[in-house]
Parts: sequence; structure tokens; C-alpha cells
Amino acid sequence: MESEIHYINRSGWLRAAVLGANDGILSTTSLTIGVAAASVTREPILLAAVAGLVAGALSMAAGEYVSVSSQSDVESADLEREKMALRDMPQEELEELAEIYIKRGLNEKLARQVASELMAHDALEAHARDELGINEITQANPLTAAFASAVSFIIGGFLPLLVAIFAPLKDMIFYQYGFSIVFLAFSGILAAKAGGSNIPKAVLRICIWGTFAMAASALVGYIFGVQTA
Repeated sequence: MESEIHYINRSGWLRAAVLGANDGILSTTSLTIGVAAASVTREPILLAAVAGLVAGALSMAAGEYVSVSSQSDVESADLEREKMALRDMPQEELEELAEIYIKRGLNEKLARQVASELMAHDALEAHARDELGINEITQANPLTAAFASAVSFIIGGFLPLLVAIFAPLKDMIFYQYGFSIVFLAFSGILAAKAGGSNIPKAVLRICIWGTFAMAASALVGYIFGVQTA
């Protein structure tokens, strides 16, 4: 019998990669659309796309690193507190773990037996997993997350940059929007496949929100373009 496939172990880097790629596509496209709506030449559009690409990649990497590092710091602090509790109050911690298993459906005798055996094997691991919800799957690496986010942002942002370089200036906004929707849909498909989730739902979600973002950018560009014309 073939074993079932799970994808939760990919959640750390997959979240960073999907967020980076989608943000790269969407933010770079929105920038170029906004500038294209206010400009009659290609140079400002290209400058905005390149600047957005570089700044966005660095910002995503830094933000992801800080975010995941903060999460790791909180987890480490919780584990240290749990170590102290296990050292100073082992019986209370045993009762606490048994109570968790009782709430999950085990009878009192079995819950205490399970808690006792797990704590004898590795008390900190048992409490980290079942009391704090910390395990090897939920723990993400800050450097891995930052790298995945930055690289995926660059890949995503490079696509609208190519459109800004080669698309006709007259219809730049429409080309940017059309290609970005295709890029976002493709990104949604890849993310859904990698995560084993619903493909149409993922594609529809990113395309709808992407359309709102680009429409808002175009509106800002038109307003300021008219005022500075």
C-alpha cells in the first residue's frame, strides 16, 4: 500500500518563496504601471522597475530574516523556560502533559502512561511538541527563508522588467497587466502543486488581489500624471 503524501514539511521555505515571487511580480508590475500612467517616455518606467526590483529583493530578504529570527528567539526562550520547569517541577510537568493527552481523548490511566514514557525518553521534546507546538517541521531557518524570499522576488520581478523593456510604450499598462496576470496565475499553480493545495482557488485569489493592486497603482499614476503634465 502506497503511503500518503504530506507537504507540511515544505511550509517554511515554500511560504517565503511564494510570497517573494508573488510580491516580485506584483510590486514591480504595480510600480511600472503607476509610472507608465504618469510618463510618456520609457526611461522612468525602466528606472522604477529596476529600483523596485533591487529594493524589493533586499527588503524581502531582510524582513524574512528578521521575522523568522524573531520567531526562533521566542521558541528558544520558551524552550529554556520549559527546561527550567522540567528541572524544578518534574511532577507538575508530568501532570500537565497527561492533561493534554486526556483532552485529546485518552483515558486518564493511558494518558499518564504515555506522558510518563515520553518524558522518560525525551521530556523536553515531548513538552515542546505537545505543550508548545514546536517541532522540526514548524521551525524555519532564517537564512534559508531570507535566501528563498530574495531569490524568488528577483525571479518574479524580472518578468515585468522584461515587459517594460520590450513592450510597446503606448500600451505599456495593458501589456504589464496582461502579462502579470499570466505570471501570477503561473506562480499560483506552482505554489498549489508544491503545497498540494487547490489550484483554481490559489490562482483566483492571487489574480483578484493582484488586479486590485495594479488598478490602484494605475489610478495614482493617472492622477499625478495629469497634475504634472
